[in-house]
Amino acid sequence: MEFAPRDRAIYLPAADALVCADLHVGKDAASNVELRLGEHEDLLERFGALLERYEPASTIVAGDLLHSFGSLPAGVLETLDGLHRRAADVGSEFVVTPGNHDPLLDDVWEGPTREEHRISVPTGDPGGDLDVVVTHGHSPPSRDADWYVVGHDHPTIEIEGTRRPCYLFGTDQFEGAGVLMLPAFSRLPAGTAVNGMHARDFQSPLVTDAAALRPIVRDESADETLEFPPLGELRRLL
Repeated sequence: MEFAPRDRAIYLPAADALVCADLHVGKDAASNVELRLGEHEDLLERFGALLERYEPASTIVAGDLLHSFGSLPAGVLETLDGLHRRAADVGSEFVVTPGNHDPLLDDVWEGPTREEHRISVPTGDPGGDLDVVVTHGHSPPSRDADWYVVGHDHPTIEIEGTRRPCYLFGTDQFEGAGVLMLPAFSRLPAGTAVNGMHARDFQSPLVTDAAALRPIVRDESADETLEFPPLGELRRLL
């Protein structure tokens, strides 16, 4: 499956779709700190830059658009409105697949909501298009797919003592399908270092063979995408 990783999101060129996960809008206001951490400005600036770059026909949030379970902190509606407006500015359909942090989503979101969003990705091969399902990944999907694009675990990789957000990409995962796990789009979650993790350590049931997952790190400052060996091999090198 061809995809372009950029700033914790991916662009699927054959489907003209932008996907990100785990924005956790409201985490800033819910944090026990005196000074705000700049969530609103950061999310809107980076989200807007991706939309301006690709002008995708569709933009999908793979779960955890929101952060709070019981109440909505101040500023959430303003941020959601800003995200929606930026998608509308480039004519992109904005779709949300609910995550485990989204029980209040219906209270604040009137746009398209689908538990599992299907994307048909043209391949040009006689075998037909790829059936790609975008979902949060916190529970087993209800439909089969060739690939699942998920979030939920906030993967990072630790190299020389520094954690970097990473994508995890691998075939033959949940029921033989491929899985592409995205890092959290929000910069606020600390993330989970996947270096030594096995399938049982992941919260997502879609990861069934962690050793086969290949970490991908996007270095925005160098405009470079770094691909690493599968975790099973990488553990012996780090």
